Amino acid sequence: MKILILKPSSLGDVVQALPVLRLLKRHLPQSEIYWWIDSTLRSLLEGDSDLSGLFLFERCRWASPRHWHEMLASIRQMRAMKFDWAIDLQSLARSGLFAWLANGDLTIGLDDTREGARGFYDLIVPRPAFHTHAVDWYLETLRLLGVPIHWNFTWLPPREEVATAVKVKWRTDSARWLALQPGARWSNKRWPAEYFAELVRRLAGDYDQLSFAILGSNEDAVLGESIARAEPKRCLDLTGRTSLPEMIEWIRLSELIVTNDTGPMHVAAALGKPVVALFGPTEPRRTGPYGQIDRSIQLTALPCVPCLKDNCAYEKPFECLRGVSPSRVHAEVRRRLAE
Repeated sequence: MKILILKPSSLGDVVQALPVLRLLKRHLPQSEIYWWIDSTLRSLLEGDSDLSGLFLFERCRWASPRHWHEMLASIRQMRAMKFDWAIDLQSLARSGLFAWLANGDLTIGLDDTREGARGFYDLIVPRPAFHTHAVDWYLETLRLLGVPIHWNFTWLPPREEVATAVKVKWRTDSARWLALQPGARWSNKRWPAEYFAELVRRLAGDYDQLSFAILGSNEDAVLGESIARAEPKRCLDLTGRTSLPEMIEWIRLSELIVTNDTGPMHVAAALGKPVVALFGPTEPRRTGPYGQIDRSIQLTALPCVPCLKDNCAYEKPFECLRGVSPSRVHAEVRRRLAE
């Protein structure tokens, strides 16, 4: 049995799709499973013991006609594998087309109407309800395929070499760590950086041994710098300084993460770490930290929440997150650390 999973991006979406891989491999241990993934996320899945290989989607490179021959070569390689199942968990036009071009015996995808990808599938998986979580929707594909669903697996297995390197590089054993994730792709999904800074000041006063690891990409460097100034001796600004595997191991070694609705939030949920998730325009029941959705913080009293939009049109701009006070988050972090 040869299986192709198509879920190229984003980080959080790929993490949420990993239970499909884990359960397929446990039900069909002799199967060969491949994953079609954006090349920028390859390090998330490289070396995964449940995978036989990766097909890399070169999103930026293949936008140029000069490199279309590479894309065609990749499609030919997929077709040569003669997949039994092609499972599209992205279910947009591009992934649907690639799933169809893979020419598997059975092509299955989600019933997402945004770009008409369902026309490429032999089996279409409806979302059971509007508020069905993304993880549970992905798992519905397995029900149609007769694959049992259970949770007897490790969502994100440890990478011992990476974990050891992180401990040596940053001497992490010297403190208790709380992770902060101040960035997010949408600007209206970001809790204000000055609120993160105030949270750090309050928690530093509460816990003598607690230090703060500020996570994020190069694009979050300004946020990281401003937060670290709140307690320079207790903060480690890691924005733009970690690889993806290192970021995962940082979350694994942290006691808790305070995060916006973004990829590292899903990593923390997959690792079973306590998550204090700050939600504004998005719907935690659909895309919140799996298993901890009821612990998300959101101003549901606002008439526009959740708007599910990447821009704010409310009379008080960004009030859905600006209205979440540092004192409220501080109290929740203290509760979670005491559990």
